[in-house]
Amino acid sequence: MSLLLPPLALLLLLAALVAPATAATAYRPDWNRLSGLTRARVETCGGQLNRLKEVKAFVTQDIPFYHNLVMKHLPGADPELVLLGRRYEELERIPLSEMTREEINTLVLELGFYRKAAPDAQVPPEYVWAPARPPEETSDRADL
Repeated sequence: MSLLLPPLALLLLLAALVAPATAATAYRPDWNRLSGLTRARVETCGGQLNRLKEVKAFVTQDIPFYHNLVMKHLPGADPELVLLGRRYEELERIPLSEMTREEINTLVLELGFYRKAAPDAQVPPEYVWAPARPPEETSDRADL
């Protein structure tokens, strides 16, 4: 039995070291699916936010700084970032419960959302359509 103890202790130590690295799964955007991304909303229930301090901090303190990102309260909903297209069609849902405030902010910036210096600050013209790019102008002579 004493021979099994060191390998078991080693396995437990290894599991403890690996668990934190695998616990937080980073979201990787599928850019083909998100080609029409123009806005997003965070859907959550106020009661859920009380137990998720990181998400609550993002919702209450960070969302007002982002252009085209809003909060929507839904009773009983787990917090999710809902990515929307030009016609408000849902492109993707990203669960936020397991993410830290820093991870959510990094994700939102990576998706192309513009962060203002202050909640009531003007958005520069080049970011009005952020995260999407303005529709490319089509030529009247597209057949040429």
